[in-house]
Amino acid sequence: MKQHHKYERSLVIIKPDGIQRSLIGEIIGRYERVGLKLVAIKMLVPTAELVEQHYTLDPEWRRVTGEKTIKGYIDKGLPVPESDPLKITEVLLKKLVKYITAGPVIAMVWEGAHAVKIIRKITGGTEPLTSDVGTIRGDFVLDSYQMTDTDGRSVRNLVHASGSPKEAEDEIKHWFTAEELVNYTLVQEKILYDVNLDGILE
Repeated sequence: MKQHHKYERSLVIIKPDGIQRSLIGEIIGRYERVGLKLVAIKMLVPTAELVEQHYTLDPEWRRVTGEKTIKGYIDKGLPVPESDPLKITEVLLKKLVKYITAGPVIAMVWEGAHAVKIIRKITGGTEPLTSDVGTIRGDFVLDSYQMTDTDGRSVRNLVHASGSPKEAEDEIKHWFTAEELVNYTLVQEKILYDVNLDGILE
């Protein structure tokens, strides 16, 4: 039997810039208010190895990310620094590792209906400059790809959020042990998921 949508989980990491800008509560509050349930949380300073493994859990990540990056440059009418997608991601990965290991991060697992897509929607697009107003990145960051290219660094966008349920599953296992994930019930789940809402007047 297929598992109910309400049990879908996603990994979220508040990156070093999110913590340094005192946005922890704001970010967590955004996911809480939509009705998602926090089932795991911890603060740590990640190692370079942990971060590199995180970004390469999917063997296709290097190629796909490189191709997306090249397309992004072309779509914006910007000069493409390198035509080989693997060479692009080799440089990108070094910048990402430097960024994510610069200070403490907060890793979290959120659970709820369509958790992956809902979190991505609330978080906003990868580039803060083009993220919609109302998203975390659109509201709290003014970074852009032009700035990161000029400065030779990774884009500072506060949060990592899993891109698909499969990616979420792999990433959660990478950052958390099974024992660190807490199964419990929230009172609000009665309102969010009870089919008939017949428990309200009991």
